[in-house]
Amino acid sequence: MNAPSSESAQAYAADARNDSVLVYVNGEFFPRHQAMVSVFDSGFALGDGVWEGLRLVKGRLISLQAHLDRLYEGAKSIALDIGMDRAALEKTLWLTLERNAMTDGAHVRLMITRGVKKTPNQDPRFVIGGPTIVIVAEYKSPRPETRARGLSLLTSAFRTSAPDVFDLRLNSHSRLNLIQALIQAINAGADEALMLDPRGFVASCNSTNFFIVRGNDELWTSSGNYSFNGITQANVIAAWRTAGKVARECDFTLAQVYSAQEAFVTGTLGGVTAVTRIDGRPIGDGKPGPVTAQASALYLQACLQD
Repeated sequence: MNAPSSESAQAYAADARNDSVLVYVNGEFFPRHQAMVSVFDSGFALGDGVWEGLRLVKGRLISLQAHLDRLYEGAKSIALDIGMDRAALEKTLWLTLERNAMTDGAHVRLMITRGVKKTPNQDPRFVIGGPTIVIVAEYKSPRPETRARGLSLLTSAFRTSAPDVFDLRLNSHSRLNLIQALIQAINAGADEALMLDPRGFVASCNSTNFFIVRGNDELWTSSGNYSFNGITQANVIAAWRTAGKVARECDFTLAQVYSAQEAFVTGTLGGVTAVTRIDGRPIGDGKPGPVTAQASALYLQACLQD
């Protein structure tokens, strides 16, 4: 039996400064151990809300406007009134970073729920106030060990969903299907779950978008019909194409994954992270490859010029 994995695509280097961060909750700042929401909150009781993760690099929140676009689009799709316009919310994000004296190497989790309810049920008409807005800013840098080794994936029995069942392009608090896939991967000794779509093509991982390298340094990633609306994914594709290279958004199979030259995942926290093993098989030579390193470098360069 495989030992549970101790690595993660969401892992970060420990930082003692996080013990004293201030958390924004509905207009006030609290020490992290005193920050809390009601047990009657829609997000706690039902996962009813939307969120964004943002990365602070050298004084810049990477792709901030794209993240806000996704946030407000998601809120509108579930009829959730955020209660702030974009300018006010953006100001609040920067205020949170200012209160924590953060200028680099931070990750921000912006969480918005429908708010406190009279009783914990699904009906949004039982909300008795405005939305709950929480902003958690922490010092987070990807673990260097993860970058050096690369991730190991397991193809999960749990699949991503079609938009008529659960639209993964909506950044909802509800993540149970994805957590189930991750638990399966961890218990099998892998770091992250690779998930297929309902038709059997590769979709994404449980928390990241997935790429393979094939042919003449071509990047392949899923079409997006059954996976996350990945902002880092989009930035990697754009940077690769700007460099005159080929990036395809297409259907592909596990057989094509196993025979790929390299593989990597993308996400806000980790940026570009190599994948070196899938289902116990080495990808390429089983080490982080040069195309992955180039994709990472081009992505970071483009983000800092944006």
